[in-house]
Amino acid sequence: MTRIGFVGLGNMGGPMAASLVRAGHVVVAFDLSEDHLARAVEAGAARAGTAPEAATGAEAVVTMLPSGAACRTVWGALFPTLAPGTLCIDCSTIDVATARALADDAAAHGLSMLDAPVSGGTAAAAAASLTFMVGGEPEAFERGRPLLAAMGKAVIHAGGAGNGQAAKICNNMLLGISMIGTCEAFVLARRLGLDAQVFFDIASRASGQCWSMTAYCPVPGPVPASPANRDYAPGFATAMMLKDLRLAAEAAHGCEASVPLGGHARDLYEAFAANGGAELDFSAIIHYLDASLQERRG
Repeated sequence: MTRIGFVGLGNMGGPMAASLVRAGHVVVAFDLSEDHLARAVEAGAARAGTAPEAATGAEAVVTMLPSGAACRTVWGALFPTLAPGTLCIDCSTIDVATARALADDAAAHGLSMLDAPVSGGTAAAAAASLTFMVGGEPEAFERGRPLLAAMGKAVIHAGGAGNGQAAKICNNMLLGISMIGTCEAFVLARRLGLDAQVFFDIASRASGQCWSMTAYCPVPGPVPASPANRDYAPGFATAMMLKDLRLAAEAAHGCEASVPLGGHARDLYEAFAANGGAELDFSAIIHYLDASLQERRG
C-alpha cells in the first residue's frame, strides 16, 4: 500500500485515482472543481484542500492536468514541499520541453520524476486499461511501474525524461491522420453506394485495417462501443485531439521534421472545432468531411 497524492480529477484523472483506490492504495486527492473532487471522495479518496496538502506525506504524487502551463504552476508549488526521494509522476499530455524542464527541476529538489502520458481515453481510464508511455530514469520507472499498472494494461518505458511525451504526440498525430483517412473512406464508400457494414466487414479484414476502423469506427453500427453509437459523446474530444496535433506540429518545427499530413490533420481539426465540433468525439469529424465535400460541390 502506497500513500499517493493525486492532483487533477477530470474525465481522465478521476477514474485513474479511483483505480488506485481499488488497488488498495491510500489516495489523497485535490481538484479545483468541487464536483470532480466529490466524485473522487465517493470513489474512496481522501479530500485535500490544496495541491500541497494532497502531497503532504505522500510517497508518490500523480498529476493529470490540462496544459504545460498548469503543470509548471502545480509542480512549481509542489517541489519545494516534497520530501527528498518522493516519486513525481505527471500523466498530463504536454510539450516535451516542459516535461524535460520539470524533470530537471525535480532533480534539483532531490526528487525523481516520470512523464507518463496515457492512451486509451475515458473508457480505458474507467476500466484501468490505459497504455502509459513513460519517460524518466530506469530506477524511477521501476518504482512507478506498479502504480501505473494499477491504472493500465501496458506500461512502457520510452527512455529518458520527455520521451513519454514524445511517444504520446507521435502516436496521437498518427491517430489523427488515420481517423481522417478512415472517415474519408466511409464517406466515399457511402457515396459509391456501398453499405457501411459491408465496407467495414471488408476493410477490417483487408489492407485498410487500422485501429480507427476496428476499435473506434466513426460510423454507427459496426463497432457497438464506438462513440458513433452514442451521438459522438466524447471518449476523446476533438479539442483534445487538436491540442495534441498542435503539440506535434510545435515539436516537428523544433526538430525540423517534415510532417505534412500531421499539419493537414491539425488544419482539418481546427476547422472542425471552429464549426462546433470541439466538444464532440474526434471521430465526429466524419460529418465535417462529408459536409465540406457537399459545400465544394456547390
